[in-house]
Amino acid sequence: MTEPIYISVDVESAGPYPGAYSLLTIGACDIDCPQRQFSCKLKPDCDRFDPAALEVTGLSLEVLSETGLAPAVAMSQFAAWLSSFGHDDANRVFVGLNAPFDWAFVNHYFLQYLGTNPFGFSALDIKAYYMGVSGCRWDETKSSAIARKLHPQLAGDHDALHDALYQAELFRLARALRAEMVL
Repeated sequence: MTEPIYISVDVESAGPYPGAYSLLTIGACDIDCPQRQFSCKLKPDCDRFDPAALEVTGLSLEVLSETGLAPAVAMSQFAAWLSSFGHDDANRVFVGLNAPFDWAFVNHYFLQYLGTNPFGFSALDIKAYYMGVSGCRWDETKSSAIARKLHPQLAGDHDALHDALYQAELFRLARALRAEMVL
């Protein structure tokens, strides 16, 4: 089997769970080659929203209804970008900061609109990875706490692509920390 390709993925949504709330933006990058990127904005597929979710992102359902891609088109484009890494699904690893949240939306939308998820059925969570590497407690795995320890150059800002790039840097730094500990 070939070496895994770690893909940092971040999403912004209209609420806390897929099916009842829309996926609004996707940002992704190759963790080891972050200039290899994908991002898109989606048309909402329902009107339901949590005002706090929209406030934190600055996104508007009305604007996205006009400017976003149809969900099927967005997911097809994301799948095509992922296929540029090769056709072996097991070779691509979905990596996220609080991966269960982001993966749930991506999985739901891939299955809803394409019938398959190019990532398969699992994801690697940076918070859990960092906890294992550092030996910290779970309450010490917020991105701000990890950043205080690892000193990334980037920061998150609730723009999906920016956050995917930030997550990629955190993951690279956490892997480097692990490598130092193994030596």
